[in-house]
Amino acid sequence: MLQGNFFTITSIETDTSAAKAVIRINPEHEIFVGHFPGTPVVPGVCMMQIVKEILEDVLAINIKLIKADHIKFLTVINPLQTSTVQLDLKYTITESGDVITVASLLDDKAVYFKFKGLFRPA
Repeated sequence: MLQGNFFTITSIETDTSAAKAVIRINPEHEIFVGHFPGTPVVPGVCMMQIVKEILEDVLAINIKLIKADHIKFLTVINPLQTSTVQLDLKYTITESGDVITVASLLDDKAVYFKFKGLFRPA
């Protein structure tokens, strides 16, 4: 779990099929010692985990990733330069309980990450 250590949610707004969360990335986190020394970059797997953890919070269930139709890493996030980003989530829950999700990490300067995929209750 990355929430509370790697990132914190500073605000979140939700409705029945969407959420917007402002998150702060901890530039002092130990992962940046190796990724990459002197020029820290948020790993793509951490971006994906942020989506999963916030979606779990919004839905109040544990989920697992089943399929990632599209994952695009568009711009690196250097937490020394950009420590606050917004997560935009849109989701649809199917009759079987699967969660079709579209998500982006962005700020007023760039879109860093885009994702479309399917989660299932764990």
